[in-house]
Amino acid sequence: MSPLSKNDFLNHFVLTPPAAYPTPRKPSLIPSGRDDVALRHAGVLIGLVERDTGLHVIFTRRAAHLRHHPGQVSFPGGRYEPSDRSLLETALRETTEEIGVPAQNMTVVGQLPPLATISHFQVTPFIAFIPDDYMPSIDPNEVAEVFEVPAHKIFNPMQLFSYTFISGNQAHKVHGMTHDHHLIWGVTAQIIHALQRQLALPHPS
Repeated sequence: MSPLSKNDFLNHFVLTPPAAYPTPRKPSLIPSGRDDVALRHAGVLIGLVERDTGLHVIFTRRAAHLRHHPGQVSFPGGRYEPSDRSLLETALRETTEEIGVPAQNMTVVGQLPPLATISHFQVTPFIAFIPDDYMPSIDPNEVAEVFEVPAHKIFNPMQLFSYTFISGNQAHKVHGMTHDHHLIWGVTAQIIHALQRQLALPHPS
């Protein structure tokens, strides 16, 4: 796939309805689990940076000492706080806290549907353009590393692999991809998969 420009992305994203997330399957041989667990809300930001080589996507690697998902690659973001006026504000606030980009420097262009996770979160992804001269300022309490991946790789379905596992009473398909020494998987890769389907960009067969 050739480098992806800002206009390429917007033309596909704005004109195409969001893709639905796969519904977990309940195998008959697995006992029923709890269905009454309240979901906690979270917002994440898919930050796009326009560079001479095309769009890039910003990722973080979570700090190794964190209780939840230590060391995993994720989009900037986090849990909704009562002081947040919206989940968008959550995503912007967390991005500022984690990588130091001021909210006023982010141009939000849309969002994806909320995604319920097996860890009982409902995650809403937002998409924003970030200036190419941003200077990351990492909060070491939350983030170990900030890095970018070319968007033409992230949004290429040929780069994504998947497998299925059983958790509790449901079968889940897990997506993943690699970039350099990083493994991008779990909820982050599931969001990428949905965005790949929405964009439906041409790619080599």
